[in-house]
Amino acid sequence: MLHSKTRWNVRQSDEASVEELINGLNISSALATLLVNRGFNTVESARYFLFDEKKEFHDPFLLNDMDLAVSRIQRAIKNNESIMIFGDYDADGVTSTTVMMRTLTSLGADVQFYIPNRFTEGYGPNVPAFQYASDIGVSLIITVDTGIAAIEPAQAAKEMGIDLIITDHHEPGPVLPECLAIIHPKLPDSRYPFKELAGVGVAFKLAHALLGNVPNDLLEFVAIGTVADLVSLTDENRLIVKKGLKKLQSTQNLGIRSLISLANVKLAEMTEETIGFTIAPRLNAVGRLDSADPAVELLLTEDALEAEALAEEIDQMNKERQSIVHTMAEEAIQQVEAEYPIEENPVIVVGKEGWNPGVVGIVASRLVEKYYRPVICLSFDSQQGIAKGSARSITGFDLFHNLSQSRDILPHFGGHPMAAGMTLKLDDVDILRQRLIQLAKEQLNEDDFIPITNLDAELRVADVNLEMIAEIQQLAPFGIDNPKPKVMLKEANVSLLKRIGTNKTHLKITLEDNDVTLDGIGFGFGEYAEQISMDASLAIVGELSINEWNNIKKPQVFIQDIRIQEWQLFDIRGAKRLDTIVTHVHHETSEWIVFNKENHDKFLPYNPNVSLILSDEEAENIILDGKHVVFCDLPPQKERLEAILRGKSPERIYCHFYQTNDIFSMATPNRDHFKWYYALIAKRGPFNLEERKAEVAKFKGWQVSYIDFMTEVFFELEFVKIDNGMISLSDAKQKRDLSESQAFCIKQQQVKLENELLYSKAGQLKDWFDGLLQNAYVN
Repeated sequence: MLHSKTRWNVRQSDEASVEELINGLNISSALATLLVNRGFNTVESARYFLFDEKKEFHDPFLLNDMDLAVSRIQRAIKNNESIMIFGDYDADGVTSTTVMMRTLTSLGADVQFYIPNRFTEGYGPNVPAFQYASDIGVSLIITVDTGIAAIEPAQAAKEMGIDLIITDHHEPGPVLPECLAIIHPKLPDSRYPFKELAGVGVAFKLAHALLGNVPNDLLEFVAIGTVADLVSLTDENRLIVKKGLKKLQSTQNLGIRSLISLANVKLAEMTEETIGFTIAPRLNAVGRLDSADPAVELLLTEDALEAEALAEEIDQMNKERQSIVHTMAEEAIQQVEAEYPIEENPVIVVGKEGWNPGVVGIVASRLVEKYYRPVICLSFDSQQGIAKGSARSITGFDLFHNLSQSRDILPHFGGHPMAAGMTLKLDDVDILRQRLIQLAKEQLNEDDFIPITNLDAELRVADVNLEMIAEIQQLAPFGIDNPKPKVMLKEANVSLLKRIGTNKTHLKITLEDNDVTLDGIGFGFGEYAEQISMDASLAIVGELSINEWNNIKKPQVFIQDIRIQEWQLFDIRGAKRLDTIVTHVHHETSEWIVFNKENHDKFLPYNPNVSLILSDEEAENIILDGKHVVFCDLPPQKERLEAILRGKSPERIYCHFYQTNDIFSMATPNRDHFKWYYALIAKRGPFNLEERKAEVAKFKGWQVSYIDFMTEVFFELEFVKIDNGMISLSDAKQKRDLSESQAFCIKQQQVKLENELLYSKAGQLKDWFDGLLQNAYVN
């Protein structure tokens, strides 16, 4: 067996809806099933989702206060007033700032941007920043991707005589800031048809309204911020990203081109994954470690040399960020293990003095991946007596809702159901931890702490082909609410299995089904090479893709989970093969068994708790359910194995079968051999057996033990007698068959058992154990 890391849930599609889409859109069953699984179960909704390139963006004036905001901005431009764009320091905020800067600059505005420093100012608008704006003559502030929780700064702006326009997409609180205009798709009375815009999406709507037409030249920035902020990639966001990716694939923006060049990515091959794994982390890294200004400057510059310099600076900061995250994550894990065991902490709250507050969100995500618990990661500042941090959640625990119940100790707090940021007093950290733990106990059960992998289809390897995968790509771009399809490949056999990569941490596997093969890659799955038997039947969860090499295209699967539901046999027969499994068979899940007392000490260096089984009673009493069983040496008879396995269900069996005396190599004497030896005794006896047996064995080319065995059989059948070491025929003449000798029968059984266990092929050995286990279960 091999247990999966997550719970697998294969979505059940409504067959009637699938059939409706097949007929209405002339698409395949596979594509129709995927659409229905995503909630597009009518021809109209599915057509809009698939073929939306010609669709129009929603009217920006459907957003509350848009007319007020446009009128005020136009007046400011006409009167040459000083305007400030107040952004956020993440990739969404950086691209939002870029969109508004480019829009207002194109309209001739006197505009500048301001992004607060994460370390000295914290998140969102603040009174000192607004005071600075007032001091330099700013009369209009426009926030992007922030501001919906800025109650106090909004009041301060009003008192300073500054008009404030807030554009944001974060969850609105019970009290809204008092200002000139709030442009937000989630306001309770909003008429806007799509609620899930990113901050840059809201800025894009304001740009659209100001310009009077869709600013297509800005879509590349809007796509970056939309993907980076992990908002729903459906409806208008899907249209933004699809169109934005086309712009990115031929972008002339010097900053983006320089950044992509450093990452060794080809522009024409850019996808949403390029944004998520290449562009967004670099833009985010700047604001995580210092001021985010260079990221905005990179996207605004028209100077090639400046673009290259800024890109190099940002790339280096990203590498520094990666190093800091690695160190902090290790420290956080140590803290959890030592102080907050997951058995007692359904919500994990960790913190430390000196942790970089710019990357605590990433560390929180790492802990969620490892422990699958809601996590808050905090940076402690003992001088100010405060803690700043970020939270990440799991399905079933709404962070925004649950944290909202502690607003009394969270003076600065905002976010979404799955992520949030906050500041609180150090003295209140324990209070927050206990409150959240109690809420989690009320809302979550044991199953909620095992992640669920939702699967779109259950397939066989033989079902996978290039045409199917090409169809799946019609659903791209993938993201939140439109994830890359995951499938389960069932009943797959293994034809190749090996570790790959510099540190051998990855897995390459070739699956086979009815002469059809499929290559698979499992990043971080290297250790599975020792946990999968070549005879096993696998079920694999993964994402299908097309691998192109030397102009040859082949289907492949990126492995995300593996499961084997039947017991597995691992063939480690041979002196050297035992060493290969020692590090992979854990003491707490294994049972090492020795059948022969003289062999016991040989295996203690491998496992100090080797079980010595010398009787059927001991065999029956040993517990093997769920264990990885290592048979160190050969049992004396098949019945001992039956006794040890009867009624039990081990997950794996490792067969080493160490044997000092090679019974099979000397074979069993046939009747002619016995006849010749009997005639020798009759003709030459009596003679001294000890003195002559070596000579006899040499003459016949036998081992001495061969003579000993036939002598034992003759003596047991009363064919011979031995007096004072002299062997001769017995006086009692009687006919008896060799099978009447217990020694002869035992030897035959031993030879047969050794033949079956030591000299069979791995597949034959598996079949042999299958039969034994079936008999054991029946009995």
